[in-house]
Amino acid sequence: MIVNSTRFGEIDVPDELIIEFEQGLPGFEGERKFAYLPQGDSPFAYLQSSQNPDLTFVAVNPFAFYRDYGFEVDQATVEALGLGDGKCPLVMNIVTVPPQGVEHMTVNLVAPLLINVENKKAVQLVLPNSAYDMKKRLFPSGLPKWAGLRKDK
Repeated sequence: MIVNSTRFGEIDVPDELIIEFEQGLPGFEGERKFAYLPQGDSPFAYLQSSQNPDLTFVAVNPFAFYRDYGFEVDQATVEALGLGDGKCPLVMNIVTVPPQGVEHMTVNLVAPLLINVENKKAVQLVLPNSAYDMKKRLFPSGLPKWAGLRKDK
């Protein structure tokens, strides 16, 4: 699928990297199909709307930063994703990069993205009564050297 992006230009995305949020995303209900663009071995990926060239989300594998992160997925969500036989979805969370720079990035741990990598269905699950933060700093002690963005590396 050809996807136009103001961030990446015109990109040819293999069908296996197109995911569909059948209900859209909260605040973006009309946006249903996204190109899932992993960044190599990095825990980060981009989600580029297939319809809106201006809409790109940065997402992160939360377990790379928060090993004890966990939540329960209700049966309706399991069924909506088509997960069976105890299969687990890919879990990603949306990141916000503020004007102050990447060292101040936050992640929304209250509303994880769940992706069935086999059928490409996805949902954003809003965790009710969550003890997690909507704006949890990814790098509270500053950027690590592995991030490749530090000035003192």
